[in-house]
Amino acid sequence: MGRIVYNQHCASCHGANLEGQPNWRKRRLDGRLPAPPHDRTGHTWEHPDDAIFRVTKQGFQAFAGPQYETDMPGFGNVLSDDQIWAVIAYMKSRWPQELLERRRPKKPSAAHEAHVSVGSR
Repeated sequence: MGRIVYNQHCASCHGANLEGQPNWRKRRLDGRLPAPPHDRTGHTWEHPDDAIFRVTKQGFQAFAGPQYETDMPGFGNVLSDDQIWAVIAYMKSRWPQELLERRRPKKPSAAHEAHVSVGSR
């Protein structure tokens, strides 16, 4: 499911192969940053799952504030929590084992714990 949801809602900006947009670290003329990659060449893997979830659900402004100019919308009105977690699982399935091992261990958020509890019933 994660691959399907990613292809429908994320690939147009973040790339079909999670490669992101060209020059993703350099601001465009409008002052906004291009979409970063979600593969090993980006930095998504450095963030805890609950942060990735929150950015996906609420948009990047949930972290940076309402004044921050971004093209990253929140998908909370479009995708269910299960669909967002599935996209995160899909992205992680594409990361090399070495990156998965280097990820900082973080305590899962209450939202993720609730998701896991509901999903395991």
